[in-house]
Amino acid sequence: MNVRISTGMMYSQSLASIQSKQASLAKIQQQLSTGQRLVTAKDDPVAAGAAVGLDRALAELERFGSNAANVQNRLGLQENVLAQAGGMMGRVTELTVQANSAGLSDADRAAIAKEIGSIRDGLLDLANSTDGSGRFLFAGAADAAAPFSIVGGSAAYGGDQVQRRVEIAPQMFVADSQPGSEVFMRVRTGDGRVDASPGAANTGTGLLGQFALTDSTAWNGGTHTVSFTAADAYEVRDSAGTVIASGAYVAGESIAFAGVQMRIGGAPAPGDEFSIGPAGTRDVFATLDRLMSTLTDAPTSDQQKAAQQNALQQSMRDVATAQAHLVDARAAGGAQLAAIDTAAELRDSQALTIETTLSGMRDLDYAEAISRFSLEQTALEAAQLSFTQMQRLSLFNMIR
Repeated sequence: MNVRISTGMMYSQSLASIQSKQASLAKIQQQLSTGQRLVTAKDDPVAAGAAVGLDRALAELERFGSNAANVQNRLGLQENVLAQAGGMMGRVTELTVQANSAGLSDADRAAIAKEIGSIRDGLLDLANSTDGSGRFLFAGAADAAAPFSIVGGSAAYGGDQVQRRVEIAPQMFVADSQPGSEVFMRVRTGDGRVDASPGAANTGTGLLGQFALTDSTAWNGGTHTVSFTAADAYEVRDSAGTVIASGAYVAGESIAFAGVQMRIGGAPAPGDEFSIGPAGTRDVFATLDRLMSTLTDAPTSDQQKAAQQNALQQSMRDVATAQAHLVDARAAGGAQLAAIDTAAELRDSQALTIETTLSGMRDLDYAEAISRFSLEQTALEAAQLSFTQMQRLSLFNMIR
């Protein structure tokens, strides 16, 4: 069998070899200029596919970081607002103690009421704070409009009760700023667990002092009433009106029953009542309104003065509980801020791991690439030399 090797075939093969070597050199040059081993997906399909997945994971971590920055801004602003609100309530406490002094005149108490009114207005402005982008901090999910307004002389909440949960790391969520209904509206009265109050129809000068829940196992959670059957005798009735205890009244001594106790001073009149039961809720603004109303009263009789003093004592307790409630709200926000810091550390460590893996897949080994470049360059020069030698293989050269 004879095989014919034509001049055209030799030229074609030599040209193909040169072009192949030039393409390899061009690819290596591109790798050296970009520093990337994977210039196109065909260079390593498996690694390229895995790298795309890792790129998506990095993009997701960046999105989580953006979420964390937004919620951190809102929580930081909430912290500032609640700190100012707590300071305002502290000032109200000072003013209430001052107003409870027997040496003050009705005009003095009225002046204190005006200052508390200014504090109330400032507190309302704080409750309508925004996050800098026009969204209201304490409106829940309905944060396009101011959550608090004055309706009929009282503060009304127009937001919702939604507290967003934002993902700031894989399967790690934090709560956004709290809705105003939980911060400013649903505030416990009394000491936060139980609350006591004198009867509105009392005619004596009995003063309600300290009260507390002393034994939670003995308390059934109901309301009990201490009724004075005489100036020096009382009986305790439960919510059904059943007498569960009785005794002789001694001013200033504690009356204990059903897991609670209360201290009454002064001179209650027969028929006067003092009740104690589970603490209710009242918004901060209503508490301040009640306090201002009490301060603007001008009592004349001993009974009216005792009623005012009881109301002032009750306001002091409610303001103190509201102040503690704001501190709790700040603590809850602080816990979320701490979680954001923890999530940032987690994102950074995950991003570092992913970037290291991507570097191993994509980054070029310059020493190895330069060696390949030299080898391919030598091969191209050999192919070019071979082509030059092959050009001389012609019969016309023999004729000469």
